[in-house]
Amino acid sequence: MPPTSASTGSRPRRGEGQWALGYREPLNKNEENKKNDDGLNVQQRIIDIYSKAGFDSIDPADLRGRFRWLGLYTQRAPGIDGGKTAVLEPEELDDRYFMMRVRIDGGQLSVAQLRAIGEISTTYARDTADVTDRQNVQLHWIRVEDVPAIWEKLEAVGLSTMEACGDTPRVIMGCPVAGIDADEILDATPQIRQVYDDYIGSPLFSNLPRKFKTSISGCSAFCTNHEINDVSFAGVVGPDGAPGFDLLVGGGLSTNPMFAQRLGAFVRPEQVSEVWAGVTSIFRDYGYRRLRHRARIKFLIKDWGPERFREVLEKEYLGYALPDGPEVDMREGLQRDHIGVHRQRDGRNYVGFAPRVGRVSGTLLSRIADIAEEHGSDRIRTTADQKLVLLDIADDRVDSVTAALEAEDLQVRPSVFRRQTMACTGIEYCKLAIVETKDRGSTLIEELERRLPDFPEPVTINLNGCPNSCARIQVADIGLKGQLVTDADGEQVEGFQVHLGGGMGLNPAFGRKVRGLKTTSAELPDYIERVLRRFLDQREEGEPFAAWAARAEDGDLK
Repeated sequence: MPPTSASTGSRPRRGEGQWALGYREPLNKNEENKKNDDGLNVQQRIIDIYSKAGFDSIDPADLRGRFRWLGLYTQRAPGIDGGKTAVLEPEELDDRYFMMRVRIDGGQLSVAQLRAIGEISTTYARDTADVTDRQNVQLHWIRVEDVPAIWEKLEAVGLSTMEACGDTPRVIMGCPVAGIDADEILDATPQIRQVYDDYIGSPLFSNLPRKFKTSISGCSAFCTNHEINDVSFAGVVGPDGAPGFDLLVGGGLSTNPMFAQRLGAFVRPEQVSEVWAGVTSIFRDYGYRRLRHRARIKFLIKDWGPERFREVLEKEYLGYALPDGPEVDMREGLQRDHIGVHRQRDGRNYVGFAPRVGRVSGTLLSRIADIAEEHGSDRIRTTADQKLVLLDIADDRVDSVTAALEAEDLQVRPSVFRRQTMACTGIEYCKLAIVETKDRGSTLIEELERRLPDFPEPVTINLNGCPNSCARIQVADIGLKGQLVTDADGEQVEGFQVHLGGGMGLNPAFGRKVRGLKTTSAELPDYIERVLRRFLDQREEGEPFAAWAARAEDGDLK
């Protein structure tokens, strides 16, 4: 149903570029590129032209724009320090290789699919692979000449890179133990599949104002972080006692963090795809396209409010009213990562395990596929915390599968620090990054395990290489934003601004920033040990780190 002017209230400035108000003329280079040619069309050019003629044949508008619609970013050229990130032109930062993001909706993989990713990594990506905090796998060192062959291998096992990046609906996050968890509210796998089948790769939503992140989950631990997605369907028991979804819109982090707002509506499982399309259509039609930093849906719902957003959704896009519904039933101390050995509803077990900050390899992914197959599992899952889970393990195979995983340094019973530390891609490959993160995070885990071997609390530590918060720094107990800082000798070195006491769940909050609270990368283990020891000394009984950090004196946080 087309939008009408009646719902728009006072007309915003023409400069916002909202299509629904008749402002279709592109107001920046990104919008102009999208108007000139749909990003989806680059797929055929990659196959027919660029893969044959090589990197130098790629049109710049495709290279730094439309390639993203197929999950491809140029990676950072080696040897460029963080001080040059915001200074150099894109072509000076570009390497002649690509990051490729493999889309894994719902985090669901078969043995054949995981093995295919592993083989692609070892054949085409120098054995690189990272499990992301959005359930994808990212590969590096990809040559454009190899992309068609990689796509063929992915498509043969039912995977793709379609709209894994770009101004599109990104991967749909889902609970990794959907359908088997004894405590789940409902299995949202059918809804994820329907949205994917109905709309991913469709020109209906291939030109959004910016990226659009979705979660659809009936997990009782709310493991897909509904609080910070553009649109989330979170499992609840409805007014009539039947399970369905609470609908939340407008979450997101980066430099203007905002928690998603409830629309107050209850969505039945069979309505999810249509309601998702309605919300996405509002973003497409009313989203702010003039300035990239204001082009996320969170800014629209902040200006409109949830009541008006729901009214427009129901009247202009759905054509019917949704019933009011309950909010999600949060509980204290939820662990969202599904790590460890847990009973499935069918009597078998799932086994969650932790790589170091999501860094794996193609060889290791292939080994995980072998371990799963050897233990009777054809279902591997990725999580929203850079972890993995094997499903369907019989009781008499739990010890064996645990031993096999831990022999590969994949911990089923990890330390607090292995379990709770995440890191983004960092300066090794990312053109936006200022500091190194993956090796720094891995080293930090080792140091903290050595210094605080019996640390009892589940404190999250998230490292990000730039201000964009791919590693969710604002909602971590200890969030570390990469930047250049001045060391004791007056030299500019890699370091981090510190955010403390962020979190989601029952008490959502963005981390506290204390004036001048920064640390060099070299001093990071010392700083975190110091602040964690102060927490242990000063906390009240049962007090979590975030609550202590919110009340602690500035000096105790330094």
